[in-house]
Amino acid sequence: MDKAQDQVDGFLESWIWQMVAALKTGPAQPVNVALADWISLAHNHYALAVRNTRLVGQEVAALLRWLEDLLQFSPNKVHLVGYSLGAHVSGFAGSYMGNKHKIGRITGLDPAGPMFEGTSPSDRLSPDDAKFVDAIHTFTREHMGLSVGIKQPVAHYDYYPNGGSFQPGCHFLELYKHIANHGLNALAQAIKCAHERSVQLFIDSLLYRDAPSKAYLCSDMDSFSQGLCLTCRKSQCNTLGYHTRQEPHKKSKTLFLVTRAQSPYKVYHYQFKMQFINQVEKPVEPTFTMSLFGMKDEAHKIPITLGEGIISNKTYSLLITLDSDIGEIIMIKFKWENSAVWANVWNTVQTIFPWGKGPLYSGLILTSIRIKAGETQKRMTFCSQNREDLQLHPTQEKTFVNCEVNSKSQKRTR
Repeated sequence: MDKAQDQVDGFLESWIWQMVAALKTGPAQPVNVALADWISLAHNHYALAVRNTRLVGQEVAALLRWLEDLLQFSPNKVHLVGYSLGAHVSGFAGSYMGNKHKIGRITGLDPAGPMFEGTSPSDRLSPDDAKFVDAIHTFTREHMGLSVGIKQPVAHYDYYPNGGSFQPGCHFLELYKHIANHGLNALAQAIKCAHERSVQLFIDSLLYRDAPSKAYLCSDMDSFSQGLCLTCRKSQCNTLGYHTRQEPHKKSKTLFLVTRAQSPYKVYHYQFKMQFINQVEKPVEPTFTMSLFGMKDEAHKIPITLGEGIISNKTYSLLITLDSDIGEIIMIKFKWENSAVWANVWNTVQTIFPWGKGPLYSGLILTSIRIKAGETQKRMTFCSQNREDLQLHPTQEKTFVNCEVNSKSQKRTR
């Protein structure tokens, strides 16, 4: 990228200079960075500001055409980065350039939703506006009947961190923190937090280029939350932000990922498939925690939420994310946490039958834990270390080890 154009729809806030600094130092090749100052046109009634986006886009396109004619500067080297209304300004600029002078790339950072949602591609940012278009959607949750950011895909690659509806650390449950810092402007600050997260994620991708955040092709966040989309086959995953792999497609690709609440935002994604057997008639609704032991580090007391009671023989799939890289997982400790109902039952049984030599019968078995690591694409299967006692017991911890390692070592000794 030889030129970056940042479209802004507000005051020159601190993140703008953070963005400029990151663009000057983050890319492998030197870049020139320019800002489009259209504050006087943006700070109007929203409907008027929306109309002005087309005008500003036309002016940006005129500047780029002038540079092309005067300096033989190729539009293919241009990368427009636009936030909120600025994303659509970038789209209009690309549209006015035309196919013969098509610019190289546009990045839309949470493109504005009101008056753009559901409109034709010619009236908003769209994949036709540049050779490659990517967008990061961070606040598509409705507020007073309108979504601040646009929900629909508008690019070749549309990224939806944490589902795109809200962002960790910006939830309205934390509104009291904003009230303490911003008083009556607290609600606006809470909304701005999620909306502006798109900018921070893009800056983050420049600052931490050696630890990029990976996103995965998926139909919706519900499927992603079950860990069903952690595949990178056939270009089904990509890197969020500046260093995204640029592959234009006829149809928009929607990608999902989870992020942390603060920078660096990267997390490590895992799909866990747990096969349970419930040998009693009634559904069991226990609470579990899990500790992971890796080659590099450990992660303790991870809560496991299945969302429903365990019935009969069933495999549950869920997404687990870690804030740090623990390396290849070598052991899992799985614990059935205490609950009031089970504690009473268990204490009663142990009181009546105190002479029992072995663990008492609970009727609940975890036969295996299958893991797929999204970042490495490695698959592993873990089984109980004690094959003679497969029962799970309330308040007790059970150790699971890699079944594949055991099976391979057994084959070598035969």
